This record gives sequence, C-alpha cells and structure tokens, in this order.
Amino acid sequence: RIRFRPRMLRDVSTMDIRTKILGSEISFPVGIAPTGFHQLAWPDGEKSTARAARAMSTCYIASTYSTCTLEEISAAAPGGLRWFQLYIHRNREVSQQLVQRAEALGFRGLVLTADLPYTGKRRDDVRNSFRLPPHMKLKNLEGAFEVCKMSPCFRSLHWRVPHETKTTGLDPSVTWNDIYWLRSLTHLPIIVKGILTREDAELAVRYGVQGIIVSNHGGRQLDEGPATIDALVEVVEAVRGRVEVYVDGGIRKGSDVLKALALGAKCVFIGRPALWGLAYKGEEGLQDVLRILQDEFRLSMALAGCASVSEIGPHLVQLSKL
Repeated sequence: RIRFRPRMLRDVSTMDIRTKILGSEISFPVGIAPTGFHQLAWPDGEKSTARAARAMSTCYIASTYSTCTLEEISAAAPGGLRWFQLYIHRNREVSQQLVQRAEALGFRGLVLTADLPYTGKRRDDVRNSFRLPPHMKLKNLEGAFEVCKMSPCFRSLHWRVPHETKTTGLDPSVTWNDIYWLRSLTHLPIIVKGILTREDAELAVRYGVQGIIVSNHGGRQLDEGPATIDALVEVVEAVRGRVEVYVDGGIRKGSDVLKALALGAKCVFIGRPALWGLAYKGEEGLQDVLRILQDEFRLSMALAGCASVSEIGPHLVQLSKL
C-alpha cells in the first residue's frame, strides 16, 4: 500500500547512510530489537549478537530475558552501543538491580516494554507445547523468582489467563507514574516500547521519556492490533519532534527501512531477522543479515534520489490508491 515517489537526476555518487540515535552515531538506521532466548538460535547466544552489532556499528537492545548475563554481553563486545530492555516485575528490587547493573556496565539507554502486563495467547507455543530446554537459564533473573521456575517466563511460554499470571513475576499494575520511579533510579535515557496510538505517544512525551519504539511485540500480544507501519504515522504526528521515534516489526528489506524513515522513524529495529541470522551462522550470520539490509537500504535510497539520510522525508512516499 505504500509506494515511493522517486526523484531523478540527483547526484547519488556519494552516499551517507549514517544516522544518530539519542546522540550516538550508528552506521545505518537499523538496530537489533530486544528478543529473548538467543541460545535457542546459537550456542553463544546474546554474546554473538553483541559482537555482530559492534562489528556493524549499530545498536543492540539486550532483553531482560537473555540467556547470557548483562556482564557476559558487555564483556563480549566492549565499546559497543547497547541499550537494555526492561520488564518491571512485582519484585521491584529485582528490576531496580537490573537497571543499575546495566548502567554500571555502560549500557546507554533503558527500554521499558509497556505492552506486556500479561503474556498474550501465543497459539503456536501452546500448540507446540514449547518449553525452554532444561539446561537453558534466564541468566539475569537466576534465583530472583523461586516461585516462578515453571512459569511462562522461565520454563514454558504457555498462555495464562490473567488470574493465573501471578507466577510470571510481571507486574500488571505498572502505570505511567512508574516512569518517574525509573527516572529516580538511573541517569540513562528512557525509551518506551510498545506505543501504538497518539494518546499514548502524547503521554510518553508528558512523562519525560526520550524515545518511543512503535511496536506490537511482533504481533504476539493483542490480536487485531495495527501493523506498526500504520501506527507510526499517528505517533510521529503526535510527538511533533519532541522525542525520537523508532519502529520495529515487519522490516524485511532495505526498502522497508526507507519507507519507515520517510514516515518519520529515526531508526528501525529488527527482531526475527536477527534470530534467523544467528540460527544460520551465529555472529557471522547476523552480520550477513545486517549487511543485506544495509546494501539494500543504500540502493533504495539512491534509486529514490536521496544521497543522505537527512534527505529522506514524507515527500518520498504515498499510499497506493489501489
């Protein structure tokens, strides 16, 4: 439905695809979204992910539900640009310690996932009776929740109705006021992930976050929610440049990246493709995925008549009338 309006006879002999997110330069506007359980895809898990991100000079958002510790991730790729994704748990001390560990280890942003008060009904996981292998641990939470060793967040991703989710550790009472609590814990910029409406975008700005990730959790939370590319436009219009806006979900080609930036995203983040790269060949495979997207993005930009990221704007796209 989204078509380009390419411009011709523009000098694209020299291309600049670099951009900045919260003041940090990345080689091109594609980062790695937070996903859990990377050791399911590759033995070194998140350590390989961190190394690939550093090699490609881009941002990696490490998940609370990593199978490597924050310390292992940090040591694997010193100097890399990393943000930390946080779920707020009922035991606030656990969440507080995670935030403070991340800041001490040099993570440069805190990404609060806002769309998971309860785990959505993930039918494929139910159908497949999916469980983490017994040897695999959520390293950042080891020993934190003795009561939930058999919960969805530790052993099984089986769906639970709300009254059964007390064992997950997740806190369904989290509100916008908890942004103030997080700000009292850390100097890190706070990015809120999971925003899909202008109303919540306006609240995010009001509560002082530095960034928004337009996300529907890979389509695995609320059925019949919007595609993120559709929600992106109203979020961008609502914030009016006051905070940076990013988007994840459905990015599969370099032209997808270009469309997202034309519609107002500062950067996109990839989840499933990063895991596919790991499953193919670990760190090397993930670098391959990022290089494919980088090359395609550069080519799409050139063919659309843009020599630098700063030239990308809404004039570049139109909604198809078909």
